[in-house]
Amino acid sequence: MAELITIDDPDDPDDPRLRDYTSLTDVELRRRREPAEGLFIAEGEKVIRRARQAGYRMRSMLLSAKWVDVMRDVIDEVPAPVYAVSPELAEQVTGYHVHRGALASMQRRQLPDAADLLGDARRIVVMESVNDHTNIGAIFRSAAALGMDAVLLSPDCADPLYRRSVKVSMGAVFSVPYARLENWPRDLEAVREAGFTLLALTPDEKATDIDAAGPHRLERAALMLGAEGDGLSTRALVAADEWVRIPMAHGVDSLNVGAAAAVAFYAVATGRPRD
Repeated sequence: MAELITIDDPDDPDDPRLRDYTSLTDVELRRRREPAEGLFIAEGEKVIRRARQAGYRMRSMLLSAKWVDVMRDVIDEVPAPVYAVSPELAEQVTGYHVHRGALASMQRRQLPDAADLLGDARRIVVMESVNDHTNIGAIFRSAAALGMDAVLLSPDCADPLYRRSVKVSMGAVFSVPYARLENWPRDLEAVREAGFTLLALTPDEKATDIDAAGPHRLERAALMLGAEGDGLSTRALVAADEWVRIPMAHGVDSLNVGAAAAVAFYAVATGRPRD
């Protein structure tokens, strides 16, 4: 059972017990701290519960008083300290108004090797330089909903376990396994050798309409996505087996990468072989 600790001193936002939750709005600080210290922040009741269901160990929990009863079953189950604080103190510590009233510091797990994810997968996502946390979260949510089996990230992609990514994905980052490719784009060759056809999603007019390409008929497909605005790099496009595009109307030339990903995932996964 967790230890429930009430911290009610509004003048002590630097309480060392709350260090995991300090300055959550300082993106650069949190990008450095969280991976180095092996933690990530889950925000909101549903996300906290999904992180636990996915097997992540809780380090501690920070709750406003009215959320103690809501989270009572979790408090009773986890051997981690739970800090009950006022909304004012929570805002001083985190740097923003915690609307959902519940935060948990969770322990990261070691990422698998990319090769370990390819063995049983049939539909995977490969992201290059997607460094916006909102887009990362949206892509993971669509990947989970539309049946993609795994996600591979280039070295410079944003952290899927950053608070904003987790929040936007509604915890879907816990449902889809992911790994980082260490050597970009050279490691794409290992994906191809595992039997995947590399499909580069691009608005380029030379690309094949994604329906005409028939990605759902492929035994194994790897859909490559680039960053918002810039898209896939020339090196990534050269490494692909085929370029595919989403046909659009009314003179629209591109979609937000999160929206484009959802459309493309549906096209890739529709009619896929099922076990």
